[in-house]
Amino acid sequence: MKILVCVKQVPDSWAEKKLSPAKVLDRESADAVLNDLDEYAVEEALRIVEANGGAEAGHTITLLSMGPERAQEALRKGLSMGADAALHIHDGALAGSDALSTSRVLAEAIKKEQPDLILTGTESTDARMSVIPSMISERLELPHLSFAGDVQVDISAGKVVTKRMTDEGVEAMEAPLPAIVTVIEKINEPRYPSFKGIMAAKKKPITQMSLADLGIAPNEVGTGGAWSEVKDFALAPARGAGVKVVDEGSAGSALVEFLAEKRLI
Repeated sequence: MKILVCVKQVPDSWAEKKLSPAKVLDRESADAVLNDLDEYAVEEALRIVEANGGAEAGHTITLLSMGPERAQEALRKGLSMGADAALHIHDGALAGSDALSTSRVLAEAIKKEQPDLILTGTESTDARMSVIPSMISERLELPHLSFAGDVQVDISAGKVVTKRMTDEGVEAMEAPLPAIVTVIEKINEPRYPSFKGIMAAKKKPITQMSLADLGIAPNEVGTGGAWSEVKDFALAPARGAGVKVVDEGSAGSALVEFLAEKRLI
């Protein structure tokens, strides 16, 4: 079984994010990390392989990412957790790509790999759109099992079974392989890379791919090929000074007046 996990390098969740003069996210101004929610997908891939005989049984895990040169840092993190290899789609023309372009590029790479199972996190912490897996599913005409809190793969039957929590209870879903599964953060606890894993990751292959390798023209992606555009933006106004109420016997009344003025009561 061949498992492919889509991952992304994003600005650290705790970093202050801002737009560049080009009206796109300024990624150079913050530390970059492997998307937190993608770590759960990598961990789930590792657990699926371990539950089905491991690498000795012929199962492999390949990471797939689209991004600048430094995105390899995130791929190395996933490799140090235990993935076998990685694919890095790197092309200057990709800068400024929207979700539609990104899903197309990833879908073309997945076509070349022909995996049995594609795993993803629910969303990236820089955009919070949660649409890429569904877009890939539509482009590849593959079933998509979303928001999985449990994943079981039956290799002999050629299917994947998932469970997800809803307001009404637990839904059990299944689909034939190949399929795309989006996992939530409660599905597992991602492992910390061991020193041995970190050292081994330095020798694991990361294959570079360009737009030419995927048969996509540069003008079809990037800012020029985007279907959406940021027309304008402004920094959030600085927070004003608060109102200080000194309790001299009338603090309660002053508080009520303040809340009434703000139409909170």
